[in-house]
Amino acid sequence: MGGAERTVLVTGGMTRIGKAIADALRAAGWRVITSSHRADSGADIVADLAEPLGAAKLYSECLRMLGGNPPDALVNNAALFVGDDATLEAVNLDSPRKLTTLMAGRETGRGAVVNILDCRVLGGVEPRGAYERTKRGLLADTKKYAALFADTIRVNAVAPGPVLAPEGVSEKAGEMPLGRPLPEDVARAVVFLLEANATTGCIIPVDGGQSLL
Repeated sequence: MGGAERTVLVTGGMTRIGKAIADALRAAGWRVITSSHRADSGADIVADLAEPLGAAKLYSECLRMLGGNPPDALVNNAALFVGDDATLEAVNLDSPRKLTTLMAGRETGRGAVVNILDCRVLGGVEPRGAYERTKRGLLADTKKYAALFADTIRVNAVAPGPVLAPEGVSEKAGEMPLGRPLPEDVARAVVFLLEANATTGCIIPVDGGQSLL
């Protein structure tokens, strides 16, 4: 993918798991373009994915930075954990859908997309609240888009367990047979999926075995 210098857009790539992913990709030789909704974050692109045109503006700016060429890869990491249902759906589900569809419109080369899920949506338990519903939707999209857009992109996902508690959110982590995973564990799984050229429609849990219980 992408010749000598591979490029990847990481949404929400300045904090928490997103930062670990961006750091790991740089270490693996990728050129990383990060996005954030905060102007003071230091991200390469500032874009509010809660806005109706936020995803389109982000992708357009990424194209501009790359001289009109699409990125080789996309990591849909940006997410909200709390807020009203419409905003959570816009950021957690609608924006990844739009960005993935834009990636699928590429004219050269096969790109790669990795969605960041949540291990809580891997079982058969009904989702609790808007956050889990959006992540369950993103899980379904991973499989659907992997098949639909196989000619131009590979689509996979990583489902972290309780790696880092989001700001303002407090809940019990639950039992993990292998212990609590680290952000770097999630990042390594993302790097693998972006570089696994024969893999699509795959979901990797990085949850210390929690999804088995």
